[in-house]
Amino acid sequence: MQPVEIIKDLFFFERGFLNGNHFALRSEKPILIDTAYIADFNETAGLISQLGLNLADVQLIISTHCHCDHIGGNKHIQDQSGCDIALHKIGKYFIDTRDDWATWWKYYGQEADFFDCTIALNDGDVVFIGPHEFTVIHTPGHAAEGIVLYNPAEKLLISSDTLWKNDMAVMTLRIEGSAALFQMLESLEKLASLDVRKVYPGHGPPFKDMHKALAKTRKRLNHFLKHRDQIGLDLLKKIIIYTLMMRKTVEVDLFFDDLMQTRWYKETVDLYFNAEYRPTYDAIMKDFQKRAIVKTQNGSMFTTVKP
Repeated sequence: MQPVEIIKDLFFFERGFLNGNHFALRSEKPILIDTAYIADFNETAGLISQLGLNLADVQLIISTHCHCDHIGGNKHIQDQSGCDIALHKIGKYFIDTRDDWATWWKYYGQEADFFDCTIALNDGDVVFIGPHEFTVIHTPGHAAEGIVLYNPAEKLLISSDTLWKNDMAVMTLRIEGSAALFQMLESLEKLASLDVRKVYPGHGPPFKDMHKALAKTRKRLNHFLKHRDQIGLDLLKKIIIYTLMMRKTVEVDLFFDDLMQTRWYKETVDLYFNAEYRPTYDAIMKDFQKRAIVKTQNGSMFTTVKP
């Protein structure tokens, strides 16, 4: 998809689910918001270059949180430009202390590079992206350090992974803690008080009806609170697909054994499905193949979900 100008000189790049959506300010001193996944950095750089921008000129990157699909280009760009990188103060602590567990990278076996976080953001701070004023809103739940950015003049919300149109981001209680669902509900209430004309999420297309998306997400979270196993099922499905996107293809006969070597698969099945590793895997893969989300060919398996 081509970059879309959402307000003067600020462009939105819609990606898939391996790469988070991101933004670029067209300026002599460009500002970026999020930088997608490291393995697709060349594609990210190419998209940004369509605006006539040179990554060596980047002045600032604002990262909405530390997950690998949102910070993948940070080190590459900082090495070229010497730019500042801003995160919520909790995320800055994770990066400063080289905590690859709190960032999810180690837990999920994801590829990412540490960088220098030079600016700590706080809830309620105002940041300027060119002439455009955005308010920083801390929205923990999916990520302890998660933020959204709100532009009151144009009533635009950059919602990152706090709010999507038709789905919601995975909840990893093992890292974020047992109160994460409640924190997420509280974060949604912060958004409900805003006057929003259009939402630009971390994954998926932009949308106008924020309150409809909020209602869907609240319903899902309350369902999770009543049916604990659904937290685990949602996590397993999303991370299996994410793993397939990262690896492109896997050998059908080896994939289950590969998952059994990870922290997240065994631990999630232990927590939610009584250590029934193979039956849980078989049920999920059967559902994926029935819905053509996963396909097999010549002994290999891949996902049809857009990366």
